[in-house]
Amino acid sequence: MKLSPFKLERYFAKYEFTTEYLLCSSDCEAMSIADLLAFEEGSAEKFQNIWLGYTESTGSPALRKEISKVYETIQPEEILVHTGAEEAIFLFMHAVLSEGDHAIVHAPCYQSLTEVAKSTGADVSLWQAREENNWALDLDELKSLVRSNTKVIVINTPHNPTGYLMSRADFDAVNQFAQENNILLFVDEVYRESEYDPSTRLPAACDMGEHAVSLGVTSKTYGLAGLRIGWIATKNKKIYDSMASLKDYTTICNSAPSEFLAEVAMRNRKKLITRNLGIIKTNLAIMDDFFTQYSSLFAWVRPDAGSMGFPKLLQGDVEDFCDKVVHEVGVLLLPGTMYDDIGNHFRIGLGRKNLPQAIKSLEEYFDA
Repeated sequence: MKLSPFKLERYFAKYEFTTEYLLCSSDCEAMSIADLLAFEEGSAEKFQNIWLGYTESTGSPALRKEISKVYETIQPEEILVHTGAEEAIFLFMHAVLSEGDHAIVHAPCYQSLTEVAKSTGADVSLWQAREENNWALDLDELKSLVRSNTKVIVINTPHNPTGYLMSRADFDAVNQFAQENNILLFVDEVYRESEYDPSTRLPAACDMGEHAVSLGVTSKTYGLAGLRIGWIATKNKKIYDSMASLKDYTTICNSAPSEFLAEVAMRNRKKLITRNLGIIKTNLAIMDDFFTQYSSLFAWVRPDAGSMGFPKLLQGDVEDFCDKVVHEVGVLLLPGTMYDDIGNHFRIGLGRKNLPQAIKSLEEYFDA
């Protein structure tokens, strides 16, 4: 197995903890342990008394019960808890793919979704989202990409980095196509429940049949990246058991304190969603005004959901632009080249409280 360097993570490693404003973060505003425990009376004392022994490999029963409430039909025993979404992606790809197989992956995307699939020896085709279609996917293109050895279709909705939310009609069509062709569907749903209009929320893929696996995490919509808790939900027992077996070779089990804190978070997830959507919507209005003011410099496709957008730089090279901004005014933007995007885009984050201050620094930079 050989993995290429993770370009996005290497880029963040250079700047994330030394730059004043992270205007490209993919998560929402975090909180302290004390603030999280304040959601439930008595939880602070329980936290102090957590037993620091090994935990159940599949995740604590109490945590899996709370996670299962995110879904309509999923039972706690159909939840497999991981150390972040990264481990879940890694184990899924190695559970279902091998040399000679083929995967189709929604692009642009989080690099793990393609790179880990390739590391199994499988061939990967990109199902490309395009700005001229407001980042929507073409279902006819999906059908043209399928081969006799296609094992899995991977999609991400709401989408990182564009904020695109697939329509219900398209989502149903993808599910139906996967089922009819006996192809697995892996859906990265880490931004689910962050839709700006809740009526547009899609069903979780795992609720739509044994062909599907849903990926979730505490990091994004809920803003608790430091817990390092992710999971998959699926009715497909064969995939579940294969991933659970492979986990014995990675983390074996999860952190007991993190599982307890994640349990509290999931029990209070609606409070977290309300808090974080409030931040996102406030920041989105600021970004709308910013891109209107500087429309000669940027093209802006407004996101539908999540804590990110993917504007386009109309003049100059995007890597040079991002480099100048971070070094001259301390604002970190993520060039789209980290996603192998060739359209001169860059990622912005909408989930942090200090976005107004970051935008003020950018305005001073452009107006100087």
